[in-house]
Amino acid sequence: MNTPATDTVVRSSIVVEAPIDQAFSVFTDGIGTWFPPEYNILGVDIAERVFEPRVGGDIYDRGVDGSECRWGRVLEYEPPTRLVFGWRLSPSFEVESDDEKTSEVEVRFITEGPASTRLELEHRHLDRHGDAWEQARESLGGEGGWGFCLQRFAARVADAS
Repeated sequence: MNTPATDTVVRSSIVVEAPIDQAFSVFTDGIGTWFPPEYNILGVDIAERVFEPRVGGDIYDRGVDGSECRWGRVLEYEPPTRLVFGWRLSPSFEVESDDEKTSEVEVRFITEGPASTRLELEHRHLDRHGDAWEQARESLGGEGGWGFCLQRFAARVADAS
């Protein structure tokens, strides 16, 4: 289920049929299995998508030619309940190296039952992206945005069960 974008925040949530540890692991360690491979700015196919599981770790794509695109930075890492990462992509989907111009994505994992977990995602501070921040909000909150990504995440969790 998606919550509409408001102000400088996009929120999305979904419930998956998996214990919290498994849901967290698929989201982080398994990011390459659910985050859409077509979301790629490398210019070559992605060989590997990596989530480095620590504060200061990167989230990046490695191309088949060895090139890399470091598009996220882990800011907080609290397995299996929470993580925050810096979104280092501009509204035009170019890597942004100035942390003052990056937004944040907070993901919380909440136990719903012995074998179900609710994931709540908040992509905030979109205004840090400058003049085109509203374009970023529309993209991230729209049809191919976080709601779409979380549906793919849920499908991957279901396949892993």
